[in-house]
Amino acid sequence: MFETASQIRRSSKSVKSNIVEGYGRRGYKQEYIRFLTFSQASNYETIDHLETLWETGSLTDKDVYAVLHEKIDKLGRMINKFVSSVENQHQSKKMNYD
Repeated sequence: MFETASQIRRSSKSVKSNIVEGYGRRGYKQEYIRFLTFSQASNYETIDHLETLWETGSLTDKDVYAVLHEKIDKLGRMINKFVSSVENQHQSKKMNYD
């Protein structure tokens, strides 16, 4: 359980970190999308670790599992919408943010 909990902490932190790093590269559309894609992958990884805890019986509180799973799933949907928005609206050339 502790090993998987550590993995959940790392993958969930990676979701945020990749969004932030992508934002830092927002002047380059494909780089921005690339990091948002990494963020989505980390989100899927977090769900997988949560499901492993549930399946192995390390997490037994059904309500906690359901709430966490729904929040992580919702975040994934939000990231998908954000990627679509960047793909559709972001300018191709480097933008001036000064």
